[in-house]
Amino acid sequence: MGSRSSSTNSDTLYFNEEHDMLRKTIADFVDKEINPHMDKWEEGGAPLHEIFKKMGNLGLLGIRYDPRWGGQGLNYWFDLVFCEEICHIQGMGLPMAIAVQTHMATPALHDFGSDLLKEQYLKPAVKGEMIASIGVTEPGAGSDVAALQTRARKDGDSWVINGTKTFITNGVWADYCVLLCRTDDKPGYHSYSLILVPKNTPGFTLGKKLDKMGMRCSDTALLYFDNVRVPLENTIGEEGEGFILQMKQFQHERFYALPGCYIVAGDVVNMTIDYIKQRVVFGKPLVAKQVLRFRLVEYITEIELLKQLTYHIVRMKEAGLDVTREVTMGKLYAARLVRRVVDGCLQMFGGMGFMNETLISRYYRDARLISIGGGADEVMCEVLTRLEGL
Repeated sequence: MGSRSSSTNSDTLYFNEEHDMLRKTIADFVDKEINPHMDKWEEGGAPLHEIFKKMGNLGLLGIRYDPRWGGQGLNYWFDLVFCEEICHIQGMGLPMAIAVQTHMATPALHDFGSDLLKEQYLKPAVKGEMIASIGVTEPGAGSDVAALQTRARKDGDSWVINGTKTFITNGVWADYCVLLCRTDDKPGYHSYSLILVPKNTPGFTLGKKLDKMGMRCSDTALLYFDNVRVPLENTIGEEGEGFILQMKQFQHERFYALPGCYIVAGDVVNMTIDYIKQRVVFGKPLVAKQVLRFRLVEYITEIELLKQLTYHIVRMKEAGLDVTREVTMGKLYAARLVRRVVDGCLQMFGGMGFMNETLISRYYRDARLISIGGGADEVMCEVLTRLEGL
């Protein structure tokens, strides 16, 4: 079992008693309702409807969203508390499934959707009564979002959708998918729309649940759309602006990775310290080895740097500033840092770290995705070269 990474003195600069109350609520939920079941869920998958309903009852699925739609109407500091505490779940798969609900599939719906769509789909998602997924990636288009081929054409007052989406988190459980698809043949970024597609729509079928190396308690699906007909009113925001709206939504998704990575990395470091204090080699505990102590404090230093960058980003978001550059930098750095920390700590566990039964091996498998999903490291570098004018 991993121990929580500790708070720092600087935390009192940003958080008050209300934040602490939310933190305790989430921590209690994670410790009592989630972590005791994670071993079982890694084998058979997490029961998302049951989990999300409990989270909805606690008001945890719409921290920043308008109370009109069931949200809490709180600011980005409360959202950060949510991200930090949820990521103490012992495995990265379930936090990712939760993030799809809160930071990937619903932000555009909340910010740009019609009142009708919010009433029918956002409010139930915030209550945990519906599960959402986001459909962007295709077999031939992943990081290159502009290469999407899934097509929606108008037919009277409906969209008729054809295409395939893959690597869709929550795709098996989801009650609806927020689909990014081409709605015009003209070149450029104004030829795509975000369209909400209920799962029970004829022609919308689940291809299969995909078998992944890590994130195993989270379902990932292949989805098919064969002449799927939905009303034009299911369009989120303006027709043709879906690509732009999805790019904005990506900033929420990528931000979530930052606290996720420093929390996981911190928990892994603490778990490793506990282990090497007990593991005796050549008559002394492993923690007596200077090389290991130095490596760990270097990790702790880098974790703190990522944490403080994240707090800086929250200050910028609260001020209404564009955080694309900083979030992109953070996503790139966080993904590489958590991989390096988990790999280095697994080495300190030795042969025990290579056993699937150990938590460190789960983190090792799970962490590998962060440099791939939500924009690969190479895509983050490409974005940054443009932002820096290179």
